[in-house]
Amino acid sequence: MVQIVDSLAEISDRYDAVFCDVWGCLHDGVRALPEAVAALRAFRAKGGKVVLLTNAPRPRADVAAQFGQFEVPQDCWDTIATSGDSARVAMFQGVIGDKVYFMGKDYDLTFFDPPAIVDDPTDVRRVPLDEATGIACLGPFDAQADPEVNRPEFLYAKANGLKLLCANPDVIVDRGETREWCAGALAALYTEMGGESLYFGKPHPPVYTLARQRLEQLGAPVPDSRILCIGDGINTDIKGAMGEDLDSLFVTGGLAREETRTGDQPERDALDAFVVESQMSPTFAIGYLR
Repeated sequence: MVQIVDSLAEISDRYDAVFCDVWGCLHDGVRALPEAVAALRAFRAKGGKVVLLTNAPRPRADVAAQFGQFEVPQDCWDTIATSGDSARVAMFQGVIGDKVYFMGKDYDLTFFDPPAIVDDPTDVRRVPLDEATGIACLGPFDAQADPEVNRPEFLYAKANGLKLLCANPDVIVDRGETREWCAGALAALYTEMGGESLYFGKPHPPVYTLARQRLEQLGAPVPDSRILCIGDGINTDIKGAMGEDLDSLFVTGGLAREETRTGDQPERDALDAFVVESQMSPTFAIGYLR
């Protein structure tokens, strides 16, 4: 049975670092969540390290810059590890070739800036689909449109053996009260159609390797037994933590708010039923990060 806790402080003495999700935990896509900010500040004040571990499909510098519009203060985190950075490394190592069809928004084009940590990067060029050796999928062109609108292009891509690099495994996200599709939904469709999708964010191992590297850069290594993963995605944050054998704090008031009947806290019976159906085992649960 998942232990429901009232606050991060209730369990924080067990951990030296947290890998904390961003969207749905620290902000809601519109504004920062004050109680979450206060909880992370308090954890840092006691000497804990906060790694923001996000499936954002863009470099960490872009994520940090975006915090300004959400009013997320700089003093509640130490470093950032993004799905986008993990995927960029792979792309510039040539995993989808050198001619890439881009799916996403114009503000995501910094994805094509070669990361400094790749020696002798592949000379990647953006091209139309009919010239491409692979697809870099950072998200849908229209976040409100059903992913099925991409089926014709995906049929062509599959027939030509193109791999799809998914820079954000999230399927959905809530921007305030509006639900939007993410790159993970497109990758799932492509896989369902028989295409090959490559994933680099939560719950997949590469982004956790990056998070540990970023944590080590802050000082002495932290053993896995002293790391807590925090997130609202049962199939990303919690599944990823389980795959890495890390403890987790499931924030039920995000994507699973209705399923867990979360008001201030999840209802016990609804939470138990949800985790059984999901076949996941969070270590702890809380309505909202605080």
